[in-house]
Amino acid sequence: MKLLLTSAGVNNKSIHDALTGMLDKPIAESTALCIPTAMYGHPWVGPGVRTWEFISGNSENPMVDLGWKSVGVLELTALPSIDEERWMPLVKETDVLLVSGGDALYLNYWMKKSGMAELLPSLKGVYVGMSAGSMVMAPRIGEFFVGWTPPQGGDDALGLVDFSIFPHLDHEMLPHNTMAAAEKWAAGMEGPAYAIDDETAIKVIDGEVEVITAGNWRLFSK
Repeated sequence: MKLLLTSAGVNNKSIHDALTGMLDKPIAESTALCIPTAMYGHPWVGPGVRTWEFISGNSENPMVDLGWKSVGVLELTALPSIDEERWMPLVKETDVLLVSGGDALYLNYWMKKSGMAELLPSLKGVYVGMSAGSMVMAPRIGEFFVGWTPPQGGDDALGLVDFSIFPHLDHEMLPHNTMAAAEKWAAGMEGPAYAIDDETAIKVIDGEVEVITAGNWRLFSK
């Protein structure tokens, strides 16, 4: 699957151009599924109004409202109670998955429990993550970002890429998300780690990584 891992959605021309270049057809001809699951695990964004805003395309982070041919909702917490034949074909034929921010470990837990984690590598479409929706692809998220605690503890994530992500760098409403904090966070990670601001995304196709940015970012290499 092609990955576009953003901090705050498709919110500038550079990221939008990267997305359209990853699609096999125009946005207006592409189908999408939005996944709001991560929001339920984070006290700032769900459940409630902000979850509705994401699903309905009324949030401040452009993803659902980009002009897709159709947009459906895929709620991972519901999938274990539904036969796979009811949802897997839908996921496999969808062109784009739009995965919201929220709590990365909560999302990781339900990605695995629902069966989505196992399915993702075989999909042919584009995965667009925002914040936690991007962080979950890493091997670990780092203690700095642990909020919801999984039953087994730890900060392990899906490991579908070999790097970790520190989103919302220098965000005015997140005073702790400084470059100094990112550097300290990266020192505790085993592999490469990216700090990215809300104008930056990371594109991954066939293992090739490219930073798409109109803002500020930094790669911490081991």
